[in-house]
Amino acid sequence: MRRRGILLSGLGAAGVLLVGWGLLPPRSRLGGPDTLPVVENEVGLNGWIKIASDGQVLLAMNRSEMGQGVHTALAMLAAEELDVPLARVRLVQAGNETLYGNVASFLDQLPFHPSEREPDARTRTVKTAQWVVSKLARELGINLTGGSSSVTDAWELLRWAAATARAQLLGAASLRWKLPVSELSIKDGVIGHPSGPQANFGEFAKAAASTPPGEVTLKERSEWKLVGTSAPRTDLQAKVDGSAVFGIDVRQPGQLYAVMRHCPMLGGGPGRVDVDAVLRMPGVERVVRIGPYAGSTAGLAVVGRTYWHAKQGAQALDIDWRAPPAGLADSREILRQLERTARDAAQREGGFAFYRRGDIDLALNDAPRRIEAVYSAPYLAHAAMEPINCTAQVGDGRVTVWAPTQVPGLARALAARVAGVDDGAVTLHVTYLGGGFGRRLDIDFVGQAVRIALETDGVPVQLVWPREEDIGHDFYRPAGVAVLRAAIDAQGAVAGLAITSAGDAITPRWMERTLPALAGPVDLPDKTVADGLFDLPYSIPNERIAHVATRSGVPVGFWRSVGHSHNAFFSEGFIDELAHEVGQDPLAFRLTLLGGSPRHAAVLRLAAQKSGWGGALPAGRARGVALHESFGSIVAEVVELSLVNGAPRVHRVVCAADIGTVVNPGIVAQQMESAVIFGLSAALHGRIDIEGGVVKQGNFTDLPVARLADSPLIETHLVASTRAPAGVGEPGTPPVAPAMANALFALTGKRLRELPLSL
Repeated sequence: MRRRGILLSGLGAAGVLLVGWGLLPPRSRLGGPDTLPVVENEVGLNGWIKIASDGQVLLAMNRSEMGQGVHTALAMLAAEELDVPLARVRLVQAGNETLYGNVASFLDQLPFHPSEREPDARTRTVKTAQWVVSKLARELGINLTGGSSSVTDAWELLRWAAATARAQLLGAASLRWKLPVSELSIKDGVIGHPSGPQANFGEFAKAAASTPPGEVTLKERSEWKLVGTSAPRTDLQAKVDGSAVFGIDVRQPGQLYAVMRHCPMLGGGPGRVDVDAVLRMPGVERVVRIGPYAGSTAGLAVVGRTYWHAKQGAQALDIDWRAPPAGLADSREILRQLERTARDAAQREGGFAFYRRGDIDLALNDAPRRIEAVYSAPYLAHAAMEPINCTAQVGDGRVTVWAPTQVPGLARALAARVAGVDDGAVTLHVTYLGGGFGRRLDIDFVGQAVRIALETDGVPVQLVWPREEDIGHDFYRPAGVAVLRAAIDAQGAVAGLAITSAGDAITPRWMERTLPALAGPVDLPDKTVADGLFDLPYSIPNERIAHVATRSGVPVGFWRSVGHSHNAFFSEGFIDELAHEVGQDPLAFRLTLLGGSPRHAAVLRLAAQKSGWGGALPAGRARGVALHESFGSIVAEVVELSLVNGAPRVHRVVCAADIGTVVNPGIVAQQMESAVIFGLSAALHGRIDIEGGVVKQGNFTDLPVARLADSPLIETHLVASTRAPAGVGEPGTPPVAPAMANALFALTGKRLRELPLSL
């Protein structure tokens, strides 16, 4: 089965449906100029590029900016092909057309497609069915920012759109000036000819719209002037002077404010409520009962003239909470059950085998040495700095929403359902996001805001969750447990590797609450939770990598780097154990297993070289290393740490990465730094404890994050590459925890197999 021409498999016993399918090449996704809204003094040349009368380039932006620098990177692609200064590219929010849906969405970046690596027919069939679901989602035009896929998706598409617009503009100038196109040039957005004529794009825009582009070619790499440079971020000024509008900054005339108070028990809801005393409080306008929108826990919202009025009212509500019918979750018992499940599946070859090779049973049975370990990771909250919020206005049959969302199309659709209007009656404004990390791939807060706005008589209302509601009612990174077993032969080589993990499926739960039409009656194996285990780069002759999907009842969702976030800790911690078992240096041991993976070996060597691996360290310090591939990028990290008052203190992190072509090295370095600090927070402090269905953590006092004083020196070194760009926002996170754990073992001799790391 070939990836680009296949398809597909139906689900379960109902039968198999084969449908022809193919990916649209980038040039066929350009769209027509009528795709963009008609605005005076602006002319559309295709579905992505408009030219203003003053010569500015307007670029349709279908991705959310949440700190990852995507608005700058994508604008650079257009500016490069058009030969305009980056400052002359202005972004306009893309519309609702399927044209703007992701082709390399995070569902595609987490590849569901069948592979020749899968010798088992059942595995190929199921993975093929998963692939179809992702393709259906793309064909429906689902537009999301996630899976570190934005630049990957736009890499050819936006360059073709800009190059086509460039050809049209040059063609129009050629016709007007009666000069050969080959003699015209563009510099800084000005078309010119050696004989003297010059004019900016705006003077040719109308004529260019009706001028065929002719033969269009992309620039050669040797011609690039902007791509590959650390151009300043286009949002820098606004974020420095405070003019940038995040969701929580939205202000509309007469705006009211609302604060949510969910049932403390996950999945529960309100029973009897005494609202009279609250309604008599100053500034309180009303109390609204809120159902479980898009997977959220039910509760109540208090509407007030200010946020403070609303929050005081919400805290004062006297509510008789009702427990969920499914029972009360307990995270400690869930982890114990996950370990029992993983151990049982490991013994009987249970779970879904995402990858198998050779005869693992024979390798384990015949091995003179067998190594076994159990690793675990807790539930994690996203805890983005910007609290969950959304502003909505409902009136005269229309809905307007201002939301920091990663999925504008899904948010719009939910707003329409809640308000009882067609999707076309909803206007959605996507603001800046003060962090997303996957939390804003969910849309529960949008449904809540629109429901509240139905009660405010046409007055806009901004819903804000206090931090305690955010941490206590997240869609958490699932808890996970892995049983890892290895066979060591008489020569000290790894003859076999078996990994059996257990944890809640993410994708089926997310689709149930956001895309119910694509959520099947039976869960397909969810590879997002097994990512980073079944696709290890190490050459081991006998392998079986399996996962048991569970359903704990705890709401789970996508978290920065998804399954890679804990699976890298499992796999790279165990690889380090094997190196110690056979008496080899952890770096040298990995390199012996990377004979078939030269790119991985090159990244690992670069990290080792830049970190001074093997060199002397100050007394009381040690190094640890980890290597992991995710979202198409390969990252190796060397952590240098010590113990301060008995707790780990990370001093330096050296990060080497092969991410393909680098669009903006400065932004890449920022993202690697961000990912390291994010991973550091999780490795040292990250956990969500649930007792009696109630999350025990409530704020940063009991869910700390790394602060400036905790942040190490972080160095980023990039491998030169001509491959297409791969992911950047997430791949730096997975290696952090295992590199730290491995360094702690080198320092103390104690092997830590449980997150967060604690001595």
